[in-house]
Parts: sequence; structure tokens; C-alpha cells
Amino acid sequence: MMFFKSKNILFITSTRLGDAVLSTGILNYFIQQNSQAQFTIACGPVAAGLFEHMPQRKRTLVMEKRSYDRHWFDLWRACIGQPWDRIIDLRGSCISYLLWARKRQMVRGGRFAEHRTHYLARAFKLDMLPLPVVWTNPKDDQKALEYLPKDSYIAFAPTANWDGKIWPAGNFINLAKQFLSINSKLQFAVFYGPGEKEYAMASPLLHADLPVIDVGGRFSLSEVTSLLQRCQGFIGNDSGLMHLSAAANVPTLGLFGPSRVIEYAPVGKKTRAVIAPGPEGEAPISALTVEKVFQSCQGLFF
Repeated sequence: MMFFKSKNILFITSTRLGDAVLSTGILNYFIQQNSQAQFTIACGPVAAGLFEHMPQRKRTLVMEKRSYDRHWFDLWRACIGQPWDRIIDLRGSCISYLLWARKRQMVRGGRFAEHRTHYLARAFKLDMLPLPVVWTNPKDDQKALEYLPKDSYIAFAPTANWDGKIWPAGNFINLAKQFLSINSKLQFAVFYGPGEKEYAMASPLLHADLPVIDVGGRFSLSEVTSLLQRCQGFIGNDSGLMHLSAAANVPTLGLFGPSRVIEYAPVGKKTRAVIAPGPEGEAPISALTVEKVFQSCQGLFF
């Protein structure tokens, strides 16, 4: 695929963390194709930290959702004074047609019977699959080393954005005990998002009689990425953290029940999804057994 060299590029991506992570492969592809360009990122507040250390980033425009879709007007107002060489709009919004641009590339939103990364590659007519990426810096890496100084951590992410995707906390506890039966030196780094609701979901695991380290709720996304990279493996529900782990090249096992693995399986150099028995998109995640998850870790973590 041929590109003209662009100087000012507007990249509009998702408000949700998981979808934003999955879009970073396409973004990184454009960065490599336009080494002299400056990128403006438009995304939601949850995903904004993902781009903090991105190369060639000029600024990030955080779209705070407002009633009557007024956040799109806010974005238009922030962008109208800038002539754009290229607008890459993964939201398929009308805003791109209301801004001056030499070239526009739009991707329609919605649900598709293929993985999101494959859909994006096809939409941009790429002959390769651009894997998601993450960007950190040495300061984040040093902070992660201070919190997780050893080399024997398994990351657990027991939360998700809706109850149907949450594997019972007791199962995480029993899974940890199985890990300890083969390696008593292991410790479990528990990741979760900010806020009381996320903490409540992680709380049973945090207070279990296990060698647990609480690394949730208070770190930036870049710091979370560095913390994940200190772990030898990740096990978690279908969530933004799962996609972040996979993009960070941590061996990642995603747990799926009623969410569609065909669209949102973790994508990275060493990833795997384990699916609860039942119809795809309808299976209860509680039907996913500890034994099946433990077996799925073999060859991935050990």
C-alpha cells in the first residue's frame, strides 16, 4: 500500500481501553510510514494514558462523553483550526468530513465476524497483520522494578466492565493454589482499574491467604504496562488489561464466556484464549473450570 508523506495526522480511536489497544498496531504502522509526521490522538479518558510515551505524538485530545453527542462538537472545535494532511478515523464519525484534510481514511464501527485487528488490516488494505504495541519509558520501568523486584510473578486480572465476563474470584484463588503446588516461590500480582467498584471485584483475591501483591487502581497506564512486563504470565478476564498485557508481549491467557472470542481474543506474540463450554457469545463464564484454565497455561507460562 502506497502512502504520501504526511506532516499532521489526526488519529481518532476508541473511548474504551481494549479497542484503543487493538488500534495501536495500525497507528504504529502509520508512524513507521510517516517518520516526519506529528500525530494528534483523539480518544476517551480511560485510553488516554496509552499514548503518553508514543513517538511523534503532538498532543492527545481527550473526548469526555457528553449528552447529545456534544463531545464530537468539542473535538471539532479543538481540530478546526488545524489543516490536516491525513485524518484516520476508526470511529467512522461525521467529524472527519467537517474538517479540512488532504486525505481521509474512515473505518466503519460495529460488530464483525472476525477479529478487530484483522478487520482493521483489511480496511486499510494491508498485506500484514499489525500487532498492537505499547510505549513505556525508563522511569516507568524503574518504578515497576521497585514494586516487583523478583522474577516469579503471575499477573491476575479478576475484573471486567460487566459482570457476565467475570470469572469467579474463588476460581482465581484455587488456580493460584494449583500454581503454588508446582512452584512455591510464585507470587501473584493483582491488577485492576481505578475506583471502588474495581477494588471490590478484586478484593476477595487481595485478601486471600496467598502471596499477593496489590498493583491495582493507582498507577498510570504506562506504569501498569511496565508492571505487567515484570510478570512471567498473565491470566485475566476479557478486558482492557488483557489486551494491554498481550500488546506488552507478556504471555497472556484470556478467559472468555459470553464475550466473543472471534472478535476480542488477546493478540500478541504469545497469547491464548480459553473459552467456557457453550455457544460462543452466550456461554456462562462460571462454567469455565479451574482445571481447564490451569491446563491452558501449560506451554504458555511453563
